[in-house]
Parts: sequence; structure tokens; C-alpha cells
Amino acid sequence: MKASRSASGRALGRSGAPAGRPWAALTLLSLLQFLIAVDVTVVNVALPSIGAEFGAGPTALAWVVNGYALVGGGLLLLGGRLADLLGRRRLFLIGAGVFGLASLAAGVAPDLGTLIAARFGQGVGEALASPAAMSLIALLFPGPAERARALGVWGAISGGGLVVGVLLSGVLTELLHWRWIFFVNLPVAVAVLVATPLLVRSAGPGSRGRLDAAGAVLLTSGPLALVYGILQAAHRPWTDPGVALPVAAGVSALALFVLVEARSREPLVPLAFFAERTRAVANAATVLLSAALSTTFFLCTLYLQNVLGLSPLRSGLAFLPFCGALLLAMTQVARLIRVLGMKYTAIAGLLCTAAGVGWLARLPVDGRLWIDVIPGMVAVAAGMAVGLVALQNAALHGVTEADAGVAAGVQRSVDQLGGAFGLAVLVGAAAAATTGPQGGLADQVAGYRAAFGYGLIGVLVAAIGVWAAARDDRRRP
Repeated sequence: MKASRSASGRALGRSGAPAGRPWAALTLLSLLQFLIAVDVTVVNVALPSIGAEFGAGPTALAWVVNGYALVGGGLLLLGGRLADLLGRRRLFLIGAGVFGLASLAAGVAPDLGTLIAARFGQGVGEALASPAAMSLIALLFPGPAERARALGVWGAISGGGLVVGVLLSGVLTELLHWRWIFFVNLPVAVAVLVATPLLVRSAGPGSRGRLDAAGAVLLTSGPLALVYGILQAAHRPWTDPGVALPVAAGVSALALFVLVEARSREPLVPLAFFAERTRAVANAATVLLSAALSTTFFLCTLYLQNVLGLSPLRSGLAFLPFCGALLLAMTQVARLIRVLGMKYTAIAGLLCTAAGVGWLARLPVDGRLWIDVIPGMVAVAAGMAVGLVALQNAALHGVTEADAGVAAGVQRSVDQLGGAFGLAVLVGAAAAATTGPQGGLADQVAGYRAAFGYGLIGVLVAAIGVWAAARDDRRRP
């Protein structure tokens, strides 16, 4: 027992955190993740106001969400590799600084293009900071039980950020201005920059090697081009050069990424990393779950304001039941994992999400908030809390100090890219289902229903995949 504790203490020292204060370090690391989570949802309630100021429609506004997710998701693997090579605390601090500066730029943006560019910058900050923080947590808490508790705290704080983002967006947009949803990031970023050197000790580089710059460029540019083409397809035929060329370029870049990774001596992410089936299935399921979640936030916000006619403040308050269900479910994830195991907890979360998305797939034009919207949102929130945390645990299965950053980067990357691709595809499907020349309410709602229907299929596919993997594991000798 003493030897085990000594080894654990040495591991904590190498990971860059004081051996005696892992929970204090976890709180600090979670604080920036809280800020990152705030910016995932804080723009949603403000989107109609941003669109009104800049004269932008739904497909253009999707870039305010997707610009952040695509750049962040595309560079997260590079961030994880940089964390392993250059030191996790160093990357965490750099990421926090970039995130804060990009938030300031978003708040003062004079036009939609500048705002989207600033959201790209926020994605870069997240890509540097988030895998560094998550890999520190994986090493701070090496045991499965304590890691589950730590990731439960991480998830709860992150979920709290999603909650605060929704509520803060409505309050600030209606009482002040939508620009304040970015300005409020600055004091939190400064607090993180000041407190990190006090609580997290610098341990220097974790390993040596080269950076796979070509892989990082391909993994970022490929999804950007692909999503651009998909969103253009909402208003143009697939044979149009404005659609076909970016889609072909995106697919080619992603195919080339796989080829580069397979031949590189020091790839951004070794393809053998996915040979571990638990990780591979968890990451694949995360893509489909995240696609449904990002679409739910985006379309429910538009439905509440554009169809039901709620103000930004009332729209934010309408998310309160969602937030309550999210936080309550977060407190039960560790217990569910102990009772059901990671895979069956993930299945439970996916099925709960499917029930909520299925309910939203029947949205009527003359809908009622508490009957047609809230039940679906609550089910999605509970499923999101349970499913994502369980999948995060599974995605970190068997990691070591050598690949903790890669594992964290992969998990965060598939989460971000899955949400971005899902939003692009499903918002495109919603736009394509709009048949009226003026895009009336009936047509808009028909599009929302179509998007939720496709999202439901994706989540059910994820649940079946996890179930099949769990059955195979039980058959092993």
C-alpha cells in the first residue's frame, strides 16, 4: 500500500500538479472548462439578436457556433500532443490567454465576419487548454473510482457552464447587449491565469518528439471546407461548384489526414490508438451524441424566439428545467457507473437523449412551451449528462502518462467536431425541408422536425453500437 501511494505521488509530480492538492487543482482546471462550456451555449440565445444586427440567416449564424467548434475540434489533437511535448501547465496557461483575448475581440466585432474570426480564436484557445487540463485530471486521479468521481466533478462544473451560458445569454442580451456575453469571459480568464501558477506546479515537457503540423492543418481545414459545403447545400444543388468543390476538398483533406497519420513516424494521433475497442466505440458514439445535442440547443433557441415569440430573457429562462435536469443527472453519473458500468451507463444516457430528441421531432407550429418543448429538453439534458460523462470515462480507458494528452485531445476533438458536423448537416436538412418561398413558420417548423428526426436516428445508432460492443465484451473469456 505504501509503495502504491508513493508511486501515485510521483505520478502526480510528473503530471505537473502538487501531490497533496489534487482536488484544489481539479477545481482550478475545471474553472476554465466552465468558461469554455459557457461559450458553447452563451451564443445560442443571442443568435437571433446577432442575426438581426448583422442581417444574417440561420445558415450564416451556424458559423457563430460552428466556427468555434470546428477550429477547436480540429486543433484539439494538436493541443493534446503539445501538452505531452511541451508541458501541460504551460499549454493550459497559453490556451487561457488566447481564449481571453479572442473573447475581447468577439465583444468588439464590427461585423459578422470579424465575430466568426474571433470565434475561431476562441476555438484555438480551447484546443490548447482543454486537453492539457483533461490529461492532468486523468493523471491526478489514476484509479478508476476516483477518476470517475473527478470526471463527475469536471462534468458537473462543465454542465454548470452550459447552464450559466444559456441563462447569462438571455439576461445580458435583453438587459445590456449581446456583446456582453463575450466581455464577461475576461475576469474569469484573468483569475485562471493568476491562480494556475499557485496551484499547479510546472513539471516541464512530458516527452520529446516532433509535431505533426501537416496532420493538424489537414484535420482543421478538412472539416471547415466540408461544413462550408454542407451548409451551402441547403440553398444550392449538390452539383453546384460552390457546394461540390468545398465538399470534395474537405473529404480529400480528411482522407489525406488518415494517410499522413499512417505514414508519419510521430503522428498527431497514432491510428493504433483506436485499436483499443472501448476507446474507439466511445469516441464514435460521442460524435453522434454531440451532433444531436448541438442541434437541440440551436434549433430550440430559434423555435422559442422565432416561432413561440419569446424574448431573449424568457428564452433563457425557458432553459431552466433543462439546466436543472442536467445538474441533477450529473450528480448521479458516478453512482450509475458503479452500478451499471461505463458502457451500460452510456447506453442509458443515449436512450434518454433519444427519447428527448424524438419528442422534439413532433414540434407543432402552434406549440406550447411546457407540453411540446420542455419535456423533450429535459430528457435531452439528462441523457446528455449521463451519456457524455460515461463516454468520457470510456474514452480514457487504459491511458498512461505517455498518451494521456492524446486520449484527452481525441475525446474532446470528436465531441467538438461531432457537434459541428451534426449542426451543419441537420441545420442543412432543416433548410432543405423548408419548401415555402418565404420560409414561413410552417416551413421553418417542418425543417426543425426533419432535423430532429435525423438526430434521433443518429443517437439510436450510437446506442446500438455501444450495446453491441458491450455484448462482445461479455462474451470474452
